[in-house]
Amino acid sequence: MRHDGRAQADLRPITIQRRYTDNPAGSVLICAGRTRVLCTATIETSVPPWRESSGHGWLTAEYDMLPGATNTRRARNRQRVDGRTQEIQRLIGRSLRAAVELEKLGPNTIQLDCDVLQADGGTRTAAITGAYVALCDALEAGRSRGLWDADVLRTPVAAVSVGYVDGTLLLDLDYVEDSRADVDCNLVMTGRNEWIEVQATGEKATYSSAQLEAMLELGRRGIEQLFAMQRAALEA
Repeated sequence: MRHDGRAQADLRPITIQRRYTDNPAGSVLICAGRTRVLCTATIETSVPPWRESSGHGWLTAEYDMLPGATNTRRARNRQRVDGRTQEIQRLIGRSLRAAVELEKLGPNTIQLDCDVLQADGGTRTAAITGAYVALCDALEAGRSRGLWDADVLRTPVAAVSVGYVDGTLLLDLDYVEDSRADVDCNLVMTGRNEWIEVQATGEKATYSSAQLEAMLELGRRGIEQLFAMQRAALEA
């Protein structure tokens, strides 16, 4: 058993609460254990200048952690976005772009904002999983406004972490486990069983091809559970 009572292949308790705030086209609070991320999706009826000539739409993302998200106050990114934040928001953006047919969005942009309210590991994977649900609500809102047709959505997208801690492969690492991991891996997958991102890092040790395959398989099984949770939230 793990320190929180989970088995090796267990996700943390996950909740996905839609329409958490009123103003955005999509708004989701996702909780993965003690990690909580507010994901919102806003529709803008324009695209970046470099995108205008294509006639296609765009999707982009921003990510940040609120000052009280961790046990020590984290300063806001007011003047300069730090490298970690840039990396994560780019990951969220390219992950969710795989979910939509951008050429069918028309000259419109969907802005995803993922704000970590409380961090206990896995904030980027929770953000991607929650942002997909917010995106689905935004796509429906845009369709109802006549901005695009109903067939804009391409595939579900979800993400999870896996890693080796003290030689044991674990699913969905919290902060205690992630900080001690010999190898950790963030995985993003589509509903077509295709990988968008495989971020596997030897933090304190190297890993073999067989270990990588084991991480991919355990992550795939975890993401399939997340797809089911996303579907349940969208059907509620």
